[in-house]
Amino acid sequence: MITVGQLARHVGLTAKALRHYDRVGLLSPAVVDPGTGYRLYSAEQVAPARLVRILRSVDVPLDQVRACLAAPEDEAAIKQVLIQHRRRLQARLDRVRGDLHRIDHLIEDGVTTAMSDQDQQSTDTATGDERRLAVDLFNEVWRLLEREGRSVEDDDRMLHMAHASRYHWGQVGVPVNLSRGEWQCSRVYSVLGRAEPALHHARRGLEICQANGIADWDLAYAYESLARAHAVAGDEDQARAWTEQALAAAEDIALDEDRELLLTDLEAIPAQPRFW
Repeated sequence: MITVGQLARHVGLTAKALRHYDRVGLLSPAVVDPGTGYRLYSAEQVAPARLVRILRSVDVPLDQVRACLAAPEDEAAIKQVLIQHRRRLQARLDRVRGDLHRIDHLIEDGVTTAMSDQDQQSTDTATGDERRLAVDLFNEVWRLLEREGRSVEDDDRMLHMAHASRYHWGQVGVPVNLSRGEWQCSRVYSVLGRAEPALHHARRGLEICQANGIADWDLAYAYESLARAHAVAGDEDQARAWTEQALAAAEDIALDEDRELLLTDLEAIPAQPRFW
């Protein structure tokens, strides 16, 4: 039998965490001394404790960790838990990115303009209508990217709306809107596992940035989209090269929170090593 402190040192958890997992019924000690209340664990509990540490280190929910502990030898089941958890995290990340893009529109257009757009739709010009349509389609794509368990029909809508948004930005937008539209098309194709069109739109996004002197996070994300698309294509060397480009561009991003979001997005690229 080993104490809670000894188990903590063996598996890389804190004694506080082990006590918490006992209280919630995730990893209970083999014996609790009735006189002192000391928790004692058996040697057979070392491996489950290590599994808990690994899963919780990436924030797998407790109920899913509990399911993995019920069949710790079932590697396929644990892998499926991790795949589902990754989808949840990706949806959360896409939700944050969607909020950032919507905030960008509010900063560029003004909150008052956004409010008046809703209240005075009948008096808007054709250009205003098209701009609002581009924004609405762009935002709806984000909502679909955030949705867990999308259907095939959802994927179709998401793809067509991304292209429609990019078209309308082409009618009324400025170059930065065009580069972001290309970036979104590339992201949608990457999410759908379609490498060739993902690469095409990623390249177009970068070309627009370079032709118009667009820098900061738009340029860094143009590199990110190329890294992601190459990863989807299975080209690890190119994915790594564009990831390094994105990391170099990240140093020139003005806002710390924008830079942190880019680094988090780069970590989410499939089969990518960590560079930082």
